[in-house]
This record gives sequence, C-alpha cells and structure tokens, in this order.
Amino acid sequence: MSMVLGIDVGTTSVKVVIVQKDSQQILANQSKDTQANVPSDLGIEGNKQDVPKILSAIHSCVSRLPKDLLKQVESIGICGQMHGITLWKLPNECSYKDNGAFKLDIDKDKVSNLYTWQDGRCDIKFLKSLPKSKSHLPVHTGYGCATLFWFARNKPEKLEKYDRCGTVQDLVVSLLCGDEVVRMSTQNAASWGYFLTESREWDREALEEGNFPMRLLPTEILDPGRIAGRLAHNWFGVPEGAEIGVALGDLQSSVYALLKEPSDAVLNISTSAQLAYVHPTFKPNVINESEKIEYFPYFEDKYLAVAASLNGGNTLATFVKSLQQWTLELGFSVPQSKVWEKLIALGKEDSSISDMTIVPTLLGERFAPDQVCSVTGITLDTLHLGNLFRSLCSGIIKNLHDMMSREELESMGIVRIVGNGSGLVRNPVLQKEVQHWYSLPLELGHTGDAALGAALALIRSVDKNR
Repeated sequence: MSMVLGIDVGTTSVKVVIVQKDSQQILANQSKDTQANVPSDLGIEGNKQDVPKILSAIHSCVSRLPKDLLKQVESIGICGQMHGITLWKLPNECSYKDNGAFKLDIDKDKVSNLYTWQDGRCDIKFLKSLPKSKSHLPVHTGYGCATLFWFARNKPEKLEKYDRCGTVQDLVVSLLCGDEVVRMSTQNAASWGYFLTESREWDREALEEGNFPMRLLPTEILDPGRIAGRLAHNWFGVPEGAEIGVALGDLQSSVYALLKEPSDAVLNISTSAQLAYVHPTFKPNVINESEKIEYFPYFEDKYLAVAASLNGGNTLATFVKSLQQWTLELGFSVPQSKVWEKLIALGKEDSSISDMTIVPTLLGERFAPDQVCSVTGITLDTLHLGNLFRSLCSGIIKNLHDMMSREELESMGIVRIVGNGSGLVRNPVLQKEVQHWYSLPLELGHTGDAALGAALALIRSVDKNR
C-alpha cells in the first residue's frame, strides 16, 4: 500500500498523520505540544518561539508512528502556522545521531527564533509608515514582511546573521530536502503581505521603496500541491527520495480536509478563531470593501473568504488561568483541567437568559488593534460562574459573527458549518453558541485536520498533474 505522511506545525503543538493513499483514511497519528515559547526582549509586544524545539517535536512525533507504515510512505505533505517568519543561514545540513540516523535539526547559531503571527512589535504608527502595496491583502503586525521591515529599521545587525527566510514550515521542507533554495507556496507568501497573488510575485516596487532586505526573500513561489523536493535521507523508515510538497498554510489545509460541499463553511477555534468558505468568483483585482473579511489563496486558483479573529481559545484559556490564579491567592490549588471541567459543566447547566455582554477582544483585532475587552450588563443575578463562562463563549462567537454574519454566509449559499479545533470540539458551550448566533447546522470534524489536509492536497494535486 502507498502512504502519505501529513505534518501540521501549529502554534502550540505538532500533529502528524499517516494517510493511506487510495482510501484517503488516517491509519496512524501522533501529536506533541512544542512548549517552544521564549521570553521576548519586547515583553508582551513580542512573541517568538524556539525553532529547534519545534523541530524536535516534529521529529518525536514521526518517531512514534508505526515503522511498517513509515516504510510505505511515498510523499510528505507539510503545513503550518501562517504569517510568522524565521531566518536561517547555510549550510542548513541537519545533524546526525551517533548511530548515523537522520535527525531533523539545525544548529541554534544558524537559525533565528520564529517570530509568530501573535508578535505585536509593529504598532499602528509603524505600519502606517510602511510603503503602500498593490496587493489586495493588507499587512498587519506579526506578518513576515512587516517583521522584516521592523528589523531592518530597528535591529539591522540581526538580519546580517542570515541569508534566507521563510515560515517555519518552509524551513522544515528545506531541511528535509537538504535544499539551498527556499520554495514557498502562494498561500504562505500571501500571508506575509506585499505579495501579488495574481502574478505570483512579491511587490518589489513597494518593498524596494521602503529599503526592504530583498536578498532574504524566497524567490521561487509554487502553487499549492506542487512538489518542492525529495527527502534527502531515510527518516525513521520513510525512504530517501520520497516526494515533499511545498509547505501550505494550516488554515487552507484544515478547510481542505473538512469541506465536503461548496455549501459548507469551516469554523476553526483553537488558539485563535477563523470562519472561512471558498469564494467561487473572487478575483484579487476586485476592491475589498470589508476590513473584516480577507481573501487568501486556496487551491486551484480559488480564494478563501476568511474572518480571522485573534481571540479564540486563547481568550478562554486566559480566563481559566485567571480563575486558577485567584483560587491560588485564596490558598487553594486547583488543576486547570478541573477548572475547565467545572466551567463547561456550569455553562451547560445555566439556562437563564442574561443581559451580560462580554466583548472578548483581549488581543484587539487586526482591523482594530486598539480594541479592548469589555463587560456590560452586570447585575446581582449575572455574576455566577456558569453565566460568566457562557457569556464569554457567546462573546467569542458574536465577535466572529460581527466579522462574518449569518447573512453573509447565506448570501453565498452556505447551509452548514463544519467545526474543528480543540477549542471548539472540547467545548459544548461554545458549540451551542455557534448554533445560537448562526442558526445553521454544526458538524464537528476530525482531529488532526490540517495534517490530514496537507496530505490530501498532495495526493490529489500530484495525481491530477500526472
């Protein structure tokens, strides 16, 4: 049997799956938290991760997959967190264990941290100082090109240490292939800003106007589903020479795995939250009237209409951590798992109608970075814990609804929402609020969807092009 290995390099964890090529079914899977966050010299404004720790998590996951299946892997599909950037320097040769086995790794002095999509170093004033791009997609803080502009203006000496850059998933592809050329998909390039999706090239005129470090940018841009290279060494039984697809965006991969009909929309709530559907006719030369909906390259020259909120599972996690801290200050220690369990139970039991409204934008939004969280409608009857949690869940979904409404979905023929992401799948209170705000059927998807999508996209694209 022929197998495909799918890898998803997420914001907090790595997921890997082995998919049987003909049946397109998952035969094995593994996941691991990366625990890669490192303190930033900018405090809360910065957000970065340790790249070797991310690579180690990938290596560990693959090592735990069944060896008999790994030996049958013919190709590898990879996706990961969008917008972020890491820089590295040749030679990018992976290290080897003492027994000569291939190890996915890179020396710390040859790679920067990953500056993630959550990085906030580019404030409004800085973003307004950047040259205007002809791209239909705006540039926000945490986007690769904005981060490079910031370093070029504030810490140029950091850039001198490296000679190339990409998303972290682009680095993974480069290391596995042992390739000097960084090949980037249109999906990841568009997520950086300053990318012209129709001509598939960087907006060189705007970038050069701002004295951008052009030498670092990937120059070979491929359509999603194309082959970026071949595995340079046997890897836990995966044979040398296995085809490796160009790295994809995790959102596109997740949608690809979940969509069954053009009339479906996909709702993902994990660290952040996104609601997306495939737009049948969008062209990037059409002026986008909405700041809240953006259109990212998908597959087969189509675009995803995306409402991407910075506030999802991270907002709920902050509330849980705050409760845990308050109980600790009162002299009690309660595990986070117990806090979650109790909140969900209380939220499900609470059936009272409340006027409490929580605007959950602790991190602002890309179109409104200065927006803050607020709570209104507090009365003597609304302060019990179940009501607070339910109101917070409601606020997260209402925030998405304000960005992409039920009316917008219905106007595009959407009749069902497919949900995924640990923040949604594990939280029935949040699921209930989705149905309340959208009044559409909600079907929960699989686990490991983005990794599955990366594998499926490679299977179908390669077969189509042969």
